Amino acid sequence: MTVAALALGGASVHAQGEVTRLIVPFAPGGAQDVIGRLLAERLGSRLGAPVVVENKAGAGGVIAADAVAKAKPDGRTLLLATGGAITIAPHLISKLSYDPRKDFVPIALVADTPMTLAVRVQSPYANVADLLKDAKANPGKVSFASTGNGTISHLTGELLAQAAGVQLLHVPYRGAGPAITDLLGGQVAAMVTSSASIEPMVLDKKARVLGSFTKAPIAALHGAPTMGEATGLKGLTVPVWVGLLAPAGTAKPVLDKLATELQAICAQPDIIERFKALGAAATCGGPAELGKVIAEDDKRWEGVIRQGKIQVN
Repeated sequence: MTVAALALGGASVHAQGEVTRLIVPFAPGGAQDVIGRLLAERLGSRLGAPVVVENKAGAGGVIAADAVAKAKPDGRTLLLATGGAITIAPHLISKLSYDPRKDFVPIALVADTPMTLAVRVQSPYANVADLLKDAKANPGKVSFASTGNGTISHLTGELLAQAAGVQLLHVPYRGAGPAITDLLGGQVAAMVTSSASIEPMVLDKKARVLGSFTKAPIAALHGAPTMGEATGLKGLTVPVWVGLLAPAGTAKPVLDKLATELQAICAQPDIIERFKALGAAATCGGPAELGKVIAEDDKRWEGVIRQGKIQVN
C-alpha cells in the first residue's frame, strides 16, 4: 500500500507505484545529497513505490523550500531540510516567499553534521582559550573563515564570539574548499566548518580542531573537547540538523507512516555507519523531536543575527 493510500477522509488515494519526490536543497555529491539518496532508496523499498531525489540547489535552500511549501500536501513531495532555509533565512530575508513556521510540518529528524573550530597545525593557538584571549586583546583582528555570509558556519562563529564577549573578524568564502586552502596557508587564523570538511586535514596532520559545537566530543577528531568543555560557556551546542518536512496540510496518517519508516531506516546499522563515513551522526527522531530542534534553532539564530546585526546581500 502506498503512503497516500493510508490517508483518511478527503485525502486522495493514489495508485501503487506513484513517485514521491524528495527535494534536496544542495547540488549532487555533498553529504546532505548522499544522505537524501540513501533515505530515498530505502524509503522507496519499504513503501513499494519509487522515491526519487530532485536537487534544487541555490539561495541557501530557499528555492527548494519554496517548491515544497507550494506543493500539493499529499505526501508525494518532501523536503530534506536543514537550518539554512528554515531557521536562518527568515531572519535574513525580509520578504521570504514562504513561512517556515506555517507552511511545513515535521516528519523525522535523521542526522546531525556537527560544526568545529579549527586552526592549521602551525597555529600559535593551542586551545580555544588562547584564541579568545588574543581576540580580547586585539578586537576585530583575529579572523575566522566561514563557508559563506549568513551560513551556519558564519553564524556558529558569531555565536562563539558573542558568548565569549569578543569581536572576531569574519572572512566569508564560497564553500569549504577555498576556506580550508586559506586556513592551511595562514591567510586566516581559524575556521568554523563541519567535522566532515576538516577531518581529512586533521588526519593528514595539516589542521587541528580546537573544539566541537557538540554535546560530546567527536571520536574522529583526536580528543578535541566540546566548546562547552573548552570555554566553560553555555549555549555552544549547535545541532546542524537534517530532517524531513512535508507541506502543511498533509494528512496525519501519511505523516505517521513516513515518520515510522524513516526512523526505522535511520536506525539501521549500515545506515548509521554510512552516515558516520559522511561525518554525520544518525539522530533518528520523530516529528516531535524535529519540531523541538527547529524551534530551538530558530530562537538561537534569531538572537545571533539580531545581536550581530548580520545582513546578507
